[in-house]
Amino acid sequence: MAPLRPSRYTLDPMRRVLVYSILLLIGLGFSQALPTLAGDAHDGVATVVRVITMVGLAFIMIHVGFEFHIDKSKPRTYGWDYFVAFTAASFPWILVTGYFVLVMLPSEFWADFDAWKETLLAGRFAAPTSAGVLFSMLAAAGLGATWLFRKARILAIFDDLDTVLLMIPLKMLIVGLAWQLGAIVIVMVILLAIAWIWLHRVTMPVSWPFVLLYAGGIVAVSEVLYAGSKVVDPSVPIHIEVLLPAFVLGCVARRRKLTAPDGQNDPVAIEHDLHEVLERPGEKRAAMWVSAVFMLVVGLSMPQIFEGDDQHIEPAPASLHAAAPADAVDGQEQTLDKELTVTSSQPSMGWGTIALHVIVLTVLSNLGKMFPAFCYRREAPWRHRLALAIGMWPRGEVGAGVLVLSLSYGIGGPIVTVAMLSLALNLVLTGVFILFVRRLISADPGEPDPAQSPGGAGVSLPA
Repeated sequence: MAPLRPSRYTLDPMRRVLVYSILLLIGLGFSQALPTLAGDAHDGVATVVRVITMVGLAFIMIHVGFEFHIDKSKPRTYGWDYFVAFTAASFPWILVTGYFVLVMLPSEFWADFDAWKETLLAGRFAAPTSAGVLFSMLAAAGLGATWLFRKARILAIFDDLDTVLLMIPLKMLIVGLAWQLGAIVIVMVILLAIAWIWLHRVTMPVSWPFVLLYAGGIVAVSEVLYAGSKVVDPSVPIHIEVLLPAFVLGCVARRRKLTAPDGQNDPVAIEHDLHEVLERPGEKRAAMWVSAVFMLVVGLSMPQIFEGDDQHIEPAPASLHAAAPADAVDGQEQTLDKELTVTSSQPSMGWGTIALHVIVLTVLSNLGKMFPAFCYRREAPWRHRLALAIGMWPRGEVGAGVLVLSLSYGIGGPIVTVAMLSLALNLVLTGVFILFVRRLISADPGEPDPAQSPGGAGVSLPA
């Protein structure tokens, strides 16, 4: 079979992340004028933005599930990988949260529990590495067959999974204990069990039109469940975010039944079969368009940056919070024990101060990803481990999704603006990060330049 040729309608990875960053910033710009431009139609426009955002996020997470492949016969071998991924997701989160509270909030909030719980959720955007962006950029750099690529793939998927799972206790922290949250936990446990037991065992179409249909179905079920639970108890409705259900659907899916000589499922063949579909030009083009629209509407979902007087910045209307039902935040005083006002009550600041915060926050979030450089000493030399840590720096759609979920709980103000701009800056710098990675790999003594190896694929190291 002839190798697939790139479509002339697709962008190379470097241009793609640049386009995503520009769209995110364009969306932010329009979000400031949307209430005025939309006028009386604002609620309708906001509903459309919300639905598009959630469908796009579900589409992306289904593809993340497609990429999730493990050898279930050797679960212990993944224990250390999960721990490393956990640190790579947790350290940036801790550093960013601490910066939000101790630097960006007035000192009277330093011991305020509400300030910490709100910023814990807002700071989670720094945790997940963008798996899709990372994989495509490493492959484009000629590193697709290296130890670094294989290890980065495992760690990026695991830290995305860790981000999804941690949203459960964070939601409990924000909303409080209620039987509805217990029901959500039960649903989440069932979904995880399904993902483990039926990992890539359910034959279904996996081309982009069907994935888009699945994403729409997941969003519809989530919204129907939310509306139905409000009838039972309007104080704490059940709202299951689409992150985990979409990820689990991707985990269980496979294109066709493939068996090994012993008659059992052949996980290697299934993995290659899924990748064969995902690498088709049409599939890559569709995924690119969905991600592009998603980044635009994420920017469009951002709250007003400067509104109100110098002492208080009002959060944007709830209907503009694209991750939440239209009345989810308007009724915060009905659904939460205490209205979220800490992060949205920060003193206003100029663009120069915001730019400084963005730079510092970006540095801190990337420093938090450096722990993998001190691991895997028996598997790879220092330069490769350092390259692995730097390779975990790119952020993307999942981090943007976390920001949107933060908005759905009424978190706003300069903190969210700085977080979103830091995310955009990381996207813009992704190509630079990958250049660092490639230079570290090619400069390793005794290792040939990845670009000079057969097919530009690089040299594999023992795992």
